[in-house]
Amino acid sequence: MKRLILILILWAAPAYTVQPDEVLDDPVLEQRARDLSAELRCLVCRNESIDESNADLARDLRLLVRERLVAGDTDEEAMAFIVDRYGEYVLLRPQISGANLVLWLAGPFMLLAAAGMGWAFVRNRSRAQAVEADDTLSDEEKERLRKILDG
Repeated sequence: MKRLILILILWAAPAYTVQPDEVLDDPVLEQRARDLSAELRCLVCRNESIDESNADLARDLRLLVRERLVAGDTDEEAMAFIVDRYGEYVLLRPQISGANLVLWLAGPFMLLAAAGMGWAFVRNRSRAQAVEADDTLSDEEKERLRKILDG
């Protein structure tokens, strides 16, 4: 019985932090608001959408989204209004353009640069060791080594 109660609580917990007084009467507008809320980051919780967050700021953002939709804004206009007001950080999936393009490409570029430097370091080190080993042997030792290697 305890497990069933725990499962039900965990199943319903993230669901629905939208308070009853926030829900719009029009189900179409409410669904649009939920869809937009799922794409906006809670600025307090960071990795939660405002639809999942209990923070006061998330509630304010949910209400703002609903106000914009009731005022007649399209989804794009409502999102643009919120992004203009709070910055692009409020988007859970930031746009890949402008300065963000540098950030999106920096990770893979740095990985490739580090792999290239690592490969060059190992390659040069093995060459240097081969040259060092060759210089430290006397002519007699080199001849003996050549006979051993030739079989």
